[in-house]
Amino acid sequence: MNKLVARLQKSSAPWGLIGLGALLIVSIFIPVLLVDRSPSQPRESGFLGQPFVQGNGAQGEMAKPVTIPVYRTTSHRIDQVPLEVYVRNVLAAEMPAEFELEALKAQAMAARTYIVKRLVEQDVSNVPVSGALVTDTVEHQAYLSEEEMKTAWGAEVFAARIEKLNRAVGETRDQIITYKGQPILAAFFSTSNGYTENSEDYWSTYIPYLRSVPSPWDKQLSPKYEQKVVLPTKQVFQMLGIPSALPVTTGTSAMRIMESTEGHRLKRVQIAGKQFSGRDVREKLGLASSQFTWKVKGAEIEITTYGYGHGVGMSQWGANGMAQQGYDAQAIVQYYYQGVGLQAASSLLNG
Repeated sequence: MNKLVARLQKSSAPWGLIGLGALLIVSIFIPVLLVDRSPSQPRESGFLGQPFVQGNGAQGEMAKPVTIPVYRTTSHRIDQVPLEVYVRNVLAAEMPAEFELEALKAQAMAARTYIVKRLVEQDVSNVPVSGALVTDTVEHQAYLSEEEMKTAWGAEVFAARIEKLNRAVGETRDQIITYKGQPILAAFFSTSNGYTENSEDYWSTYIPYLRSVPSPWDKQLSPKYEQKVVLPTKQVFQMLGIPSALPVTTGTSAMRIMESTEGHRLKRVQIAGKQFSGRDVREKLGLASSQFTWKVKGAEIEITTYGYGHGVGMSQWGANGMAQQGYDAQAIVQYYYQGVGLQAASSLLNG
């Protein structure tokens, strides 16, 4: 992996000229609602619904079935979902099924790692009801049941996609990503600006395996790589908490970049004399990324963003680009998550 990093750093030097950004985290706040305490069992088909059994399988096996209690925010119910079915249903919601198989496998490992980490740590944070481990939203991981997939995709498309998703999950069954023997924080996002971000440059917390690496595939592949938004200057100032009476000069001089991150995003910026972090501006204005340029045009401000999401961890479009170039799922996850290994989830959950 070090050779791959070095080669990309050398070959992708022009990417550093693009600007300073990061990706959009969408936070959904779910009200506390009454929930039926008699959880329904979802009707899921295929081998993924079979329980783990005691034995000495090649990839490790669960001593007893593991189910994930998922709070369904529309029906206000808790569904008990077998672990591997949960991973498949998250995969369906989080990554386009048209992506390369090895990219889907990498995403499946990340999704499984996320939920196993919550199981191991008994983490029920941001769940609005008792009895559930996660919701079905991006507050945790997006999730689609088979019925929801059929409705969204149509019967013919569903048949083809579910087979591919089952294969991606089946070929990574029981595999999680670990650092020093523990499940990692398997952060992922849609599209990079050409680099991923160090964890502390976005979240203020140093995590050794979430390091900035080049991701040159996104620019050519992702339709979300570059986006523009035009907002009234007065509205921008209000959203940033800047007195609207302050003068705004023309061009880009109303915004001054004070510091950039290793991932080529805005770390600190000054706007109309007031300093912000790049993350603050992105979240207050609802931007796709914390790498952006800014132009004042009369009574409006045109903002161009590069990338989509927070930028920490695995870029999904970058993973697809790596898969297209022949990298397998293990190489993908070990590139975007530095210094990690793969481990059987059963080795942690059986304890």
